[in-house]
Amino acid sequence: MYDLIILGGGPAGLTAGLYAARSRLKTVLIEKTYLGGQIVNTYQLENYPGYEEISGADLVAKMEAQVRRHGLEIVMEDVESLDITGDVKKVKTSNKTYEAKAIILAMGATPKKLGVPNEDRFIGAGISFCATCDGAFYRDATVAVIGGGNTAVEDALYLTKFAKKVYIIHRRNELRATKIEQEKAFANEKIEFIWDTVVVDVEGEYGVERLKLKNVKTGEESTLDVEGVFVAIGYSPNTELVKGIVELDEYGYIMTDDDMRTNIPGVFAAGDIRHKSLRQVITAAGDGATAAYVAEKYIDSVKK
Repeated sequence: MYDLIILGGGPAGLTAGLYAARSRLKTVLIEKTYLGGQIVNTYQLENYPGYEEISGADLVAKMEAQVRRHGLEIVMEDVESLDITGDVKKVKTSNKTYEAKAIILAMGATPKKLGVPNEDRFIGAGISFCATCDGAFYRDATVAVIGGGNTAVEDALYLTKFAKKVYIIHRRNELRATKIEQEKAFANEKIEFIWDTVVVDVEGEYGVERLKLKNVKTGEESTLDVEGVFVAIGYSPNTELVKGIVELDEYGYIMTDDDMRTNIPGVFAAGDIRHKSLRQVITAAGDGATAAYVAEKYIDSVKK
């Protein structure tokens, strides 16, 4: 039996793994796809202390190397079910069942879809949720970014390296991104803003050719010719496995106290999956450190 199971290999899970490994807890981190989570797709981080700028992929590589040096066990498996209400926390994957005294839920969040009729048809054929993954395919093209937060603005700025024109389409009349990112976007001649507007549908024959738009204030509909669409309208928490088990807020995020405890003893949550006001790499890492520290105290208490 393990002391601790960590679900999720993003900044929260990796930091929790680092602290747990350094505390000599017998720990396994389970990730279903790749380490790093959303941060892997971040072209450039400028707000992580200690780095003037660093790519998300490079930061994850450093995190992974660090946790492996400290002996953290990492397995790449898909979790099928959880049994975490008892004293022994059980995680069933596609390969085996893991058992531990405590568990940290750090499964992160997934980008939200637009929810328009033809969206699924064009995902991978003009619709993308990752500018750093797919931006280079749109050299000298006209593209649109949907959203008004940091991710949307950062994606738009990155896309100007390739595209000849980048539209930012936002349902409000002002951005939610940080002021420094806004200033960069407003100063970039390749970026044009379309305010108070939502996407009604995506059209094209074999790939994306145009967007159907609607002004939310006037109701006026229009079309916009684009070859690519990058969706950045927020995230949904990956809490399907724990619905009906741990307490969630109205949006599906896990409720915790300041020490990352959920309503179930021995079950902790960290990172973007939990209810909080700020979701950044640095706050996810802080959550992970706290969760591992408090989990260690819990494990020590049940060992006695």
